Amino acid sequence: MTDTAQHSTDNLTTVVVLFGGRSSEHQISCATAAGVLAAIDRTRFRIIPVGITRDGVWVLEEDDPEKFRLNPENLPEVVDNGTRIHLPDSAQHRRISVSRADGSFEQLGNIDVVFPILHGPYGEDGTIQGQLELVDLPFVGSGVLASAAGMDKHYTKILLEAAGLRVAPGFTVHAHEWATEAEAITERVASEIGYPAFVKPARAGSSVGVSKVKEPAALAEAMAIALAEDDHILIEQGIDGREIEIAVLGSRRGERARASVAGEIIVDNAEFYDFAAKYLDDSAVQLSCPAEISDAQLTEAQDLAIRAFEALGAEGLSRVDFFLDEEGFLVNEVNTMPGFTPISMFPRCWQESGLPYEQLITELIDVALDRTQSR
Repeated sequence: MTDTAQHSTDNLTTVVVLFGGRSSEHQISCATAAGVLAAIDRTRFRIIPVGITRDGVWVLEEDDPEKFRLNPENLPEVVDNGTRIHLPDSAQHRRISVSRADGSFEQLGNIDVVFPILHGPYGEDGTIQGQLELVDLPFVGSGVLASAAGMDKHYTKILLEAAGLRVAPGFTVHAHEWATEAEAITERVASEIGYPAFVKPARAGSSVGVSKVKEPAALAEAMAIALAEDDHILIEQGIDGREIEIAVLGSRRGERARASVAGEIIVDNAEFYDFAAKYLDDSAVQLSCPAEISDAQLTEAQDLAIRAFEALGAEGLSRVDFFLDEEGFLVNEVNTMPGFTPISMFPRCWQESGLPYEQLITELIDVALDRTQSR
């Protein structure tokens, strides 16, 4: 960076937009980055786009939203371009630099805040958050504990139940248990949960590895699919209800978190809201926002969403997913780094609540900076 370029951006807040990663949700993270890079307020923020390849290599990426747009025929990806990012190695400074394959080295300036739009393991699960906290770098979103708990559906359910929130009946199976006790587990599903049941990797998102199982004969295949993603598998009762989502936004200086209007997932041409329905097949589902629920139901869902957010100790943002059945609301998941493309439910719910995408990005960064200053 030239001295002139450095001086021209001195009054801007430097944001490292961190995306890609080692998880199976790598491409969704890239698509989210495209949305953020396109919409972020360039009059306030200077952007340093940092990609993480599937092999875990940190590279300086192009500040080009079009490169990472979600395209079903060519999903975006971070590739090794020969650059290497060097983060601060202590809490005494916030300098970030890059080295290149030709041997050159460049200081990129001081980091003010990191926006880690990483999904799944090695990004949304507390690992990156711990790395950033270790060198005292402010970042958007939840800290280590909430990120780890939100990533693991087993522990999410434990925390939600402890907070008095209703969740779907189910139990967790470890890989070694399935290897030696498959018949007993199959019988347990039939006696305790019934069919249909959902088989989910405990630590994966975007419905990767999730199967809807309608009969005992299909359980083994569903377990194999889930075990390819994780060795802890959650088997839950299928809930016959509407899928309602609330976006939660952290507040500043000890104020309570805020909840958006509700959105609804209406599944038309898919068994459930799986990866393909979420990202590749627009005809499979409808995303309705605001959802057609009563004012009383909205108030209840907003309160439950904030309670779930607080139960995990979440910060910054989360999307809380519910089922609404004859008995009321049931918490399905808490996503501490939800899908954040412009058409994703989290920003859509805030758009309908009066907070447009660009302003939402600004608010998340401001909340992260405020949280750091108040500690």
